[in-house]
Amino acid sequence: MIGQAIETLREDIQTVFERDPAARSAVEVMTCYPGMHAVWAHRIAHKLWRRGAHLPARMISHVSRMATGVEIHPGATIGRRFFIDHGMGVVIGETAEIGDDCTMYHGVTLGGTSWAKEKRHPTLRNHVVVGAGAAILGPITVGDHAKIGSGSVVVRPIPDNATVVGLPASVVSSHGKVSFAQYGIAPEEMPDPLKRLFNDLNERITRLEEALSAAHSGNGAAGKAEFTLNRDHL
Repeated sequence: MIGQAIETLREDIQTVFERDPAARSAVEVMTCYPGMHAVWAHRIAHKLWRRGAHLPARMISHVSRMATGVEIHPGATIGRRFFIDHGMGVVIGETAEIGDDCTMYHGVTLGGTSWAKEKRHPTLRNHVVVGAGAAILGPITVGDHAKIGSGSVVVRPIPDNATVVGLPASVVSSHGKVSFAQYGIAPEEMPDPLKRLFNDLNERITRLEEALSAAHSGNGAAGKAEFTLNRDHL
């Protein structure tokens, strides 16, 4: 058992080096990464929770939250090599399930939408990346290799290999697998649904102004006909 614990510790440290270029040494990772501390505390709390020791498990979770800023319910199930970068403000609910090799940034919520004592929190499959400030709500499933853009609100299931952004989140890409060499979404590659919406609205307003100008320029029936035609396509 001790050997397994040491191997898991090594795996955790290696995971940080792979996903955070700011990491300098193993000692720094072990002492200065609150997201990792929260995961370690959760492993202890989760074991107690599964054995029916609910109060001690909740106490460990509560102390961990005060120390790290990360709140993980001891009932949540978390896979191997889970990395929480920065960590502050992360909330993971009781029935949440997280697969292997997932990455999560600060301010993320895996929340519920029901008070019923049932499965009410999300399931993240393997290799999922969740950007800062995102909220994934309800008993939905996020597929393997999916990427959730920062600030997105996800309320529907997400397919494998999809990238979603927005409020509510929508799929903007659904091809290609994500490797950890490129798990971060570069700003110039991130689609912007709001920008696209405003561009569409601006184009429609321009067409409307042109139609109105033609209708009032003295072109008579022809101008009115053009206005009617353009209006039907707005």
